[in-house]
Amino acid sequence: MRVLVVEDDELLADAIARGLRQHAMSVDVALDGAQALERTGTTRYDVVVLDRDLPEILGDEVCRRLVHDGGHHGRILMLTAASTVRDRVDGLNLGADDYLSKPFAFDELVARVHALLRRVTPARPPVIERAGLRLDPAQRVVTRDHRYVRLAPKEFAVLYVLLAADGAVVSAEELLERAWDENADPFTNTMRTTVGTLRKKLGPPVVIETVVGAGYRIP
Repeated sequence: MRVLVVEDDELLADAIARGLRQHAMSVDVALDGAQALERTGTTRYDVVVLDRDLPEILGDEVCRRLVHDGGHHGRILMLTAASTVRDRVDGLNLGADDYLSKPFAFDELVARVHALLRRVTPARPPVIERAGLRLDPAQRVVTRDHRYVRLAPKEFAVLYVLLAADGAVVSAEELLERAWDENADPFTNTMRTTVGTLRKKLGPPVVIETVVGAGYRIP
């Protein structure tokens, strides 16, 4: 659920980030290749949406370093105004997992990001079901025992992380990293409040367990 948008057009970068956040993804933004490499060096991203034409360090070089230096294990969606077959082939040969030409329909971008998220190791199924819960990431639909549950984007993201853990405990630190972006304050009660609200919306019996000193889980 953690995405890095690398785009030197600040307005476009912000628009993409806002749109992806509405789909319950945690999104950071880098405006050049140097920032992109700095952020991927310190944060684990599931998908990097990478513009090919960047200042400082070109997108091609960023892609090459992410793929060949071995530190990045997520997926790369390359964006570019160039749309010839040769351009697409070159981008994929650099190690990109997918390629989207500008201008693009935002719905297609979201669909491609979701498709790449499903390919992140370990593979994530299109729909996750556990403990009477059913979560569809693409449609942003959650049901419990066939009852529709309306969730805010951050609540949806938290539930997704917990369900994707497949019964394992998710620490507070990991939950903060996976469901919030770089601007999150680790010293606030935002995460606990979100988990509490999520529990209330899912209804009884309580499905999200607190494991004292370890984190949260959905058994």
